[in-house]
Amino acid sequence: MGKITVETCEIEGLKVITPAVFGDERGYFVETYNYNDYKEAGIDQVFVQDNQSSSVKNVLRGLHFQINFPQDKLVRVIAGEVFDVAVDLRPGSATYGKWHGVILSAENKKQFFVPKNFAHGFVVLSDYAEFAYKCTDFYHPNDEGGIKFDDPDIGIEWPVAPGTELIMSDKDKKWGGIKEYTAGRRE
Repeated sequence: MGKITVETCEIEGLKVITPAVFGDERGYFVETYNYNDYKEAGIDQVFVQDNQSSSVKNVLRGLHFQINFPQDKLVRVIAGEVFDVAVDLRPGSATYGKWHGVILSAENKKQFFVPKNFAHGFVVLSDYAEFAYKCTDFYHPNDEGGIKFDDPDIGIEWPVAPGTELIMSDKDKKWGGIKEYTAGRRE
């Protein structure tokens, strides 16, 4: 391996990856993905779609997931800085409803592996950010699910100043909490 360092998180399945960066007076080179290295690190997925978004400071996207076509995601930031969060929604998981967050930035070049059946979201901390991610299934517009970003039953500690006006889509403002999601799965 050697080209990446992998940190496991307190929630099983989540991984923070730091790639080796080779720099000199010209700039730097980094290998952002190599199937063999990731497979050796226990991330043996076939990614079928790459996505990229740009956002300004205080944009919050999430918490999103696909219901019937769940995706593993490998996320990173290529410009700016975000606080990235995953919430465990795996049925029967000992850490169901728990969250983990990590700072991803162009500077630290860290990546976050988010397995299937996790809700995912991020808030932009810099003036501008570009966010890129790989997925193991295609996006299905009629299969979207979501959880309210500030659900007190989850208790995510977003690193934004109190009173900060977050910029969110209308859809993200309307998601219910984890209790509603859990109740809906039992029906």
